[in-house]
Amino acid sequence: MTSRLSAPALALAALATAQTAAAQQQTCVRSADLGDAVVYAMPIAYDAVRNACANRLTRDGFIATKGDAFVAGFRTRQSAAWPGAFRLLKTFMAGDTSGGAGSGQDMIAMISSLPEESLRPFVDGLIGQMIAGEIKGDDCGKIERGVELISPLPTDNVGGLFAFIAEMADLKNPAICNTAVEAKKK
Repeated sequence: MTSRLSAPALALAALATAQTAAAQQQTCVRSADLGDAVVYAMPIAYDAVRNACANRLTRDGFIATKGDAFVAGFRTRQSAAWPGAFRLLKTFMAGDTSGGAGSGQDMIAMISSLPEESLRPFVDGLIGQMIAGEIKGDDCGKIERGVELISPLPTDNVGGLFAFIAEMADLKNPAICNTAVEAKKK
């Protein structure tokens, strides 16, 4: 699986500012929240791929023929996945305890003052731009192949699979909480 395919899984994590990079290594996220972030970001990532690869994908390829059906399950589950994806985002912002201007604590305070639903369009736009900026023309076929490979899986299993791979790969950014830490966060 290419790093381009893991972009949806990690897109929300990247929303935290560069100032939180050191803190992120000490902060962990629940695997369920990472899975929710994948489910939430998949329709945004799919749309970014369709737009960025419009001239590179064939009319008889998977995205053109079966892509809308594939992403429909993610679109249906997107609202239900938002709380976990939002927790993932807040975890990273909370990890910045430097207290300086623009710190994670400042961002948490600002975000806490806004209704969560009003943040979704901002988050969606930011994720879409980040993913689209990472897509290289030569990767379009590989991305389509990856989407086709995961397409038979149920939506929640796709999110869970990405979280499992991140955990097995001992991903550090974001680090996945061990089971004991996850039980305390519930």
